[in-house]
Amino acid sequence: MSPAAPASARAATTYDELLALARAGALGPDPAGSRISVAFTTRQAVRHEGRGTGYRNEVLSLRLAEAVGSCAVEPGALPDSAVEDCVGADVARLLEHPLLPVRVAALDAYLMHVTPHAPENGARPVALPAGTSLEKSRARAEAVAGLLVLPPGATVLVVGVVNSLLEALRSRGLGYVPCDLKGGVTEWGEPVVTDALAAAGRCDALLVSGMTLGNGSFEPLREHALRHGKQLVMFAQTGSAVLPRFLGHGVSAVCAEPYPFFWLDGGPGTVHRYRADRPGGTR
Repeated sequence: MSPAAPASARAATTYDELLALARAGALGPDPAGSRISVAFTTRQAVRHEGRGTGYRNEVLSLRLAEAVGSCAVEPGALPDSAVEDCVGADVARLLEHPLLPVRVAALDAYLMHVTPHAPENGARPVALPAGTSLEKSRARAEAVAGLLVLPPGATVLVVGVVNSLLEALRSRGLGYVPCDLKGGVTEWGEPVVTDALAAAGRCDALLVSGMTLGNGSFEPLREHALRHGKQLVMFAQTGSAVLPRFLGHGVSAVCAEPYPFFWLDGGPGTVHRYRADRPGGTR
């Protein structure tokens, strides 16, 4: 296992600061000497049995030694050349790539290599049982929703609409405002807003997808949570090793889910939960 980053390197409080530290080699090995051996995209469409609506996913993943870092993108948004750009490239170059999703995936792979999800790094594993796609989706949703500490009747802004997460919030007596750049409606016909910051002011807490790293909307949401003292819980397939770095700096908890994701396999899986108030959790 690679050594954890020195304490002085853990002081980044914004995404840009964290990226700059990684570029400078302040978080671990020189990124110029670390090369991506495999680059690939995962594309899927899903409609769970019994559900009336479905969705599509596209994820760029980069392998660095034993670690895989990922960044989800809107389907069709990533040029085919991105994979060719990444394979065999050194991490330092990819951290300066013109495409934001490439930079995020590269940073995620690098930090996964430096500080993998492990108890000594603040992670607490949660087993996901084998099952259907819907059963695993609901199990993951329970692991995510359980990180919110709110009284019944509170309202949660959900950025990145996942119907199983909305179900899990309702089962806890929580209200929610669903938000997604695609807009539309939820499985139950509820309108989906598209402006997260505009909706954040009327919500008590934020439950946010790691995809916000890849589209540039994470930092404004983190700043809002920090400024107003609200809980910000991240559910992260994108940037699962990146987002725990912001615990205590606007992010209150993270449910990290590195590749392979729950929707890829019917067997058992694992997610890793972090809390800002747990020893070792602020990294």
